Amino acid sequence: MPAARWREPLWVRGHRARAVVADFGCASLSGALAFFVRFGEVTPYVVPYVVLSAALPVVWVCAIALNRAYEARLIGLGPEEFQRVLQCGFMITAALAVGAYVTKTDVARGYVVLAVPLATALTLLVRYRLRRSLHRRRARGGCMRRVVAVGHRAAAAELVDRLRRERYHGMEVVGVCVPRGGGPEVAGVPVLGGLSDVPLVVGQAEADTVAVLACPEMDGTALRRLAWRLEKTHTDLVVAPALMEVAGPRTTIRPVAGLPLLHVDHPELAGLRQVVKMLFDRVGAGALLVLLSPLLLALALAVRVSGPGPVLFRQTRVGRDGAEFMIYKFRTMVTDAEQRKITLMSDDGGVLFKIRNDPRVTPVGAWLRRHSMDELPQLINVVLGHMSLVGPRPPLPEEVARYGDDVRRRLLVRPGMTGLWQVSGRSDLSWEESVRLDLRYVENWSLMLDLQILWKTWSAVARGAGAY
Repeated sequence: MPAARWREPLWVRGHRARAVVADFGCASLSGALAFFVRFGEVTPYVVPYVVLSAALPVVWVCAIALNRAYEARLIGLGPEEFQRVLQCGFMITAALAVGAYVTKTDVARGYVVLAVPLATALTLLVRYRLRRSLHRRRARGGCMRRVVAVGHRAAAAELVDRLRRERYHGMEVVGVCVPRGGGPEVAGVPVLGGLSDVPLVVGQAEADTVAVLACPEMDGTALRRLAWRLEKTHTDLVVAPALMEVAGPRTTIRPVAGLPLLHVDHPELAGLRQVVKMLFDRVGAGALLVLLSPLLLALALAVRVSGPGPVLFRQTRVGRDGAEFMIYKFRTMVTDAEQRKITLMSDDGGVLFKIRNDPRVTPVGAWLRRHSMDELPQLINVVLGHMSLVGPRPPLPEEVARYGDDVRRRLLVRPGMTGLWQVSGRSDLSWEESVRLDLRYVENWSLMLDLQILWKTWSAVARGAGAY
């Protein structure tokens, strides 16, 4: 394929330009604040500090660029962008401290204490806001990478469905190449050729990324030759391993005998990290019970005056390793809800029973459900050790009785008040999608993932989307 003139998409260049301007502004503001905090009045000795304050924005942007934090592949996804900004902060702070020690001056003291840490914090905050803005544009269909999927039809269809559900990834499949080529569409995306036609299809579809899925025909030799042909047009090449739900710190690339082998660690479902998670859950839930006690009392009063029946709804659920426990929630339905259930038909074809407009739900209960306020009493379950703040959805015994071997893996950890299912669509999710998200959580659990889910839960609850 002849080499074509390569140009980055306009949205990539625009996003990078905004990041550079924002980083420069954050460092300028931090340097100015550090200068005025250190010097309340002008003296003859402030010249070095003026120079340092003026140089900090340039040094800051150059350091971030040298650390490759402006690369297009980092835009809008994953923690690496933020990690590289943190690395720059640590490196500059260390350089200033060492320089001050070697030269026997205190010129770096104000910057070690204030300027560089403040620049790092402001940059991280602004980068987060830029990412949120980018995700909103992607939700409307803009700022997307054009992807050609390479692999078998089933794998390509699954990739298309996932990227359509999670548009914040910024990838849109515009063409598919399958082993034998031709044939009908794959999940509404045209099949444009076979495995040998990938470079031509990339030009035809004006794509900037090729995603190679698990495919026996694409062995090491074929993949290497494809990479050589794609590098002429600077087309990104990503390879999806067969372990679709295992990611993050559990996977590392280890070169063995000249081969890059993907090493997969076992999930840490016991040990010190789980003890830390348990302490975090119980201390956090206890603190929330104390802080939210006025709200809990107000909600209890609202449920009590809304109609006859108890304030709290108690139900048997299944927890870790299949142990049953009693879950607590604010009552949101009429007292004879279970008897009326047999006359209703679920909107979901899977194990779950759910109805978008359930006639058994009271007006107060509908509001509580929309904002997940009915689940606040589950903080008691977290304190008692039955549940976690974050985890899979707590299932009913009759649901567990219908689980297959794969689905039972959800029971290896404590169920949670919130989880990936809560921040990814809640009741709008199908049974299969809920299971997939719960299994992804079990396979990739970490305390950082818990914190990210808790952060996203606030916006999901405020929107009220998918709750009924």
